[in-house]
Amino acid sequence: MEEAEKAKLRELIEELETYRGRHTELITVYAPAGSNINHLANQLTSEQSTAQNIKSKATRTNVIDALEKILRHLKLYKTLPEHGLAIFCGNISKTEGQPDIKIWAIEPPQLLNIKFYRCDQTFMLEPLQEMLEATEIFGLVVLDRKEATIGILEGKIIRKMRHLTSGVPGKQRAGGQSAHRFERLTEEMAKEFYRRIAQNMKEIFYELPKLKGILIGGPGPTKEQFLQEGQLITAVKDKIIAVKDVGYTNEQGLVHLVKASQDTLAKQEIIKEKILLEKFFEKLGKEPEKIAYGYEKAKKALEMGAVDTLIISTSIDKKTKKELEGLARRISSKIEYVSTETEEGIQFKNLSGIGAILRFQIG
Repeated sequence: MEEAEKAKLRELIEELETYRGRHTELITVYAPAGSNINHLANQLTSEQSTAQNIKSKATRTNVIDALEKILRHLKLYKTLPEHGLAIFCGNISKTEGQPDIKIWAIEPPQLLNIKFYRCDQTFMLEPLQEMLEATEIFGLVVLDRKEATIGILEGKIIRKMRHLTSGVPGKQRAGGQSAHRFERLTEEMAKEFYRRIAQNMKEIFYELPKLKGILIGGPGPTKEQFLQEGQLITAVKDKIIAVKDVGYTNEQGLVHLVKASQDTLAKQEIIKEKILLEKFFEKLGKEPEKIAYGYEKAKKALEMGAVDTLIISTSIDKKTKKELEGLARRISSKIEYVSTETEEGIQFKNLSGIGAILRFQIG
């Protein structure tokens, strides 16, 4: 899902969450991809008949009217949209006796696979909320002979899960120990540490939903030794998709591992966002005439048709977003949304949260 699609879906969910029916008169309908639109219409007609049994006259009228509004809307379709259809309809009036029946009908940005009908005081939004969750998760491991840090990359967020230390001594051996014996003991301790790392990886990653792959990093040949001697179970080892040279093995190392894995993670949101904002800030430094930032300057550039890419922080208010989106679409500008979950995203927010890469200089 593109960031613009996510932003629109998030806004819709936030709006629908604000509504609460005075009674059970808010209707949610999910029609999965491939559904027969005539069967759906027949089901809703049947629900109209059932609604005749509602005791409260006001509630009964509002439910029947909402179902009628949905049925009229369905006549606009010959077949259901490719991803299915989500419909929300009901009386959202805050004044008793003055109904205000509204309808929202959307084709979800991802395939809808649930068939559902409910009449309640709130809309049922969980299937749409799940679409906003990161669909891919990557495991992260940075290690050397002395310490290891295990984490997870989920969307744009890097989370440290565990930090392990080995107790393996450095090159200086204890007095009286032969070099051979000291080396043998340290190698045994290192192998034991590798096995502990492997066990922790199994505990964290083995049954992790949506795990796309595992990235391994560390300095020198340690990571390769770990892969040979750590006794990783096959199911975990098969998930390893990249091994990278990384100088740190603490939490900072997880960040460096993600940066070093840009080739592998090219399609991941965190990398796309970083690349976009790095380009923005680089141009701001080297070619400031090709950049506009702040509401007034970006709006002026849009009105002049000068914007190639409009960048909006998710922290910007809905009204401003919609206004700038409309101007951007009119001149066929790309629209990109960036979060505040990365360093670059926070920096961009502090710069106003609105920026544009220009097609030409506007003076």
